[in-house]
Amino acid sequence: MRVIGLMSGTSYDAVDAAACDLVPAPGQDGALRLTPLGMVSEPYPEPLRTELAEALPPARTTLADVCRLDTRIGQAFGRLAVRADRELCRGTAELVASHGQTVYHWAADGQVHGTLQLGEPAWIAEATGRPVVSGFRPRDVAAGGQGAPLVSLIDLMLLRGRPGVPAALNIGGIANVTVVPRHADPVAFDTGPGNALIDAAVRRLTRGRLAYDEDGALAAAGRVHDGLLRRMLAEPYYRLPAPRTTGKELFHEGYLRSCLAEFGQIPPHDLVATLTRLTARTVAEALRPLGATEVFASGGGVRNPTLTAMLRAELAGTPLRTSEELGLPAAAKEAYAFAVLGYLTLHGLPGNAPGCTGAAGPRVLGSITPGSRPLRLPAPPPAAPRSLSVRADGVTVRPCALR
Repeated sequence: MRVIGLMSGTSYDAVDAAACDLVPAPGQDGALRLTPLGMVSEPYPEPLRTELAEALPPARTTLADVCRLDTRIGQAFGRLAVRADRELCRGTAELVASHGQTVYHWAADGQVHGTLQLGEPAWIAEATGRPVVSGFRPRDVAAGGQGAPLVSLIDLMLLRGRPGVPAALNIGGIANVTVVPRHADPVAFDTGPGNALIDAAVRRLTRGRLAYDEDGALAAAGRVHDGLLRRMLAEPYYRLPAPRTTGKELFHEGYLRSCLAEFGQIPPHDLVATLTRLTARTVAEALRPLGATEVFASGGGVRNPTLTAMLRAELAGTPLRTSEELGLPAAAKEAYAFAVLGYLTLHGLPGNAPGCTGAAGPRVLGSITPGSRPLRLPAPPPAAPRSLSVRADGVTVRPCALR
């Protein structure tokens, strides 16, 4: 089946579309084979991005704002899906899987009570004519789970069977990890801020001229402020047991201002360096007790060499690799993951990993919006796939260290 996965993360800077072919791996019981077809990406139109930023917590918003955002985000996703079908699939896509845009994740007292993703799938179905699977998180939450990180199931399928204790790390606005111990149940959770606080500081310091620390240049020019780092490491979230999840509901510019209030003027480059070290330190401290022996990183943070250098130092010898070494480009891994989740939903198969999210059990995720043709669901296979093999041009990529 040819599937397009659509994704926009907590950095809400762009929409990514990754296309792939998904078929049961021949001769391998319980295996699914993914052949990547490529990725296209488009930034949100600036007026939409501004409107979205102004509506996100802790800002106040209205139902009219929510309605407009739901429509415009859905239209943006639909336009990119059409482009992905044309450029990557030559018009042969069979399914679109849309994560949408998370705007609120209602977490309190270690429990997630609800979650909201915008981007009305009807606009995507109308634009593409293809059926759309969307709304993946709420079913896991309704079953008592955290609703995140949903990509943990894909991580398990990719990492299961590797030697040692492999771990997957995604550094978006929020960073999350999945760890597969040798003789224990898998663990997955959000470690804390990925790029969220770094981006907030850069926007504040440049008065919106820059949206992020390109190539880690600002952090590289600064020195870590030890007092501020200690203050931020005292955040109670880091001591919550797994599974745990967080978002920009906690780690936003207002949170940063409250932390800075205890200190005098901190040089801009030092502030960015400190926040970059915070991300690296909290990721490493989350992984260390789990005994990770290799880490496969993905997400926008991988493009920040200062952050990856700090993370490598914090990991103290544990090899840091990229998801590309497993066949999935770091920038597109989450979009491919949601393509797989959409495939599972259409086939009536569970898409969550209950041990990682805390849900009461396996659940089929999401809702299906029909395309322009009558909806015919494929017959489910005898068993859900347990592993995922990635084939790029018929070659399996061997992992190597991130330089």
